Amino acid sequence: MQEYLIVLLAATTAGFLNRIILLRRDYRQYPTYPHGQLTHLALGFIAASLGAVAVVAIAKPDYVAVTFLVLAAQEFREIRNMERESLGKLEENKLISRGTDYIEGIARVFEARNYLVIFTSLVTGAVVQIFSWPYAFIAAPLMIMVSLQFMSGKVIGDIAEIQEAKLSFSGTMLKIEDVVVSNVGLPEVREKILREGMGVLIKPKDDDARITLDSPGQRQAIIHDAVAILGTKVDVNEPEFMPLARKQIDQGYIAVYIIANEPDIEFLIEVIKRVPVIESSKGTALKAYYGRKAAD
Repeated sequence: MQEYLIVLLAATTAGFLNRIILLRRDYRQYPTYPHGQLTHLALGFIAASLGAVAVVAIAKPDYVAVTFLVLAAQEFREIRNMERESLGKLEENKLISRGTDYIEGIARVFEARNYLVIFTSLVTGAVVQIFSWPYAFIAAPLMIMVSLQFMSGKVIGDIAEIQEAKLSFSGTMLKIEDVVVSNVGLPEVREKILREGMGVLIKPKDDDARITLDSPGQRQAIIHDAVAILGTKVDVNEPEFMPLARKQIDQGYIAVYIIANEPDIEFLIEVIKRVPVIESSKGTALKAYYGRKAAD
């Protein structure tokens, strides 16, 4: 009994610690409030306990008890629906929304993290059961590093070059270099845009990146993260100041325009570089056979 207790404690601790580390708190992540964090930490503890108990059930052996992992997987799938619904409700009152693609990506991530927690507990518990408890100090950090590797996806800076661009007007048409962005009628608004506005070009490195940046969901994610950090002067019923992302249709690069509370172009470029590539927007044309042939 004491042997099983050590396995349970080591495996549950490793899994729960993994969940704490995975619950990153930066401007891109949800939840950002104590109650949301508490909910996910509680679910992480349950996931860690499930993985730990599974090891003990196999060691006894009691293979019937392992079947509850299937039920747990079904319950964790409900986490995706919970996050999707919660974030969808929050979108209704946002001036600059995340977009449905970004929300779906966040929901999938929170579901996947609980599976990583279970796997961490399983492996750590198995190592302790087979060898001894000091080996948990080797297995747990290794599994946490593996989990972090799984959760580290690409960012815009990996697939595209971002550079400063000049804002100008052709009559009433706002342009970023050669990309037409919007029609601005009031002269005083045009003056404010030229005085305070910032523009950047996002140039894809290959055709896969071009397909990714073509996605409206990916462009909305770029705008959302830029506004989350730098702020915006847009208000209700003021579409002239709304941040926008438009494509240069012939060459495929993206022009982004924003009037920020903190007008720092270098910081804006760094923020865009760190925007995550949305899973549902990823282009993979070059990995297909005909895509490789077309690129040759």
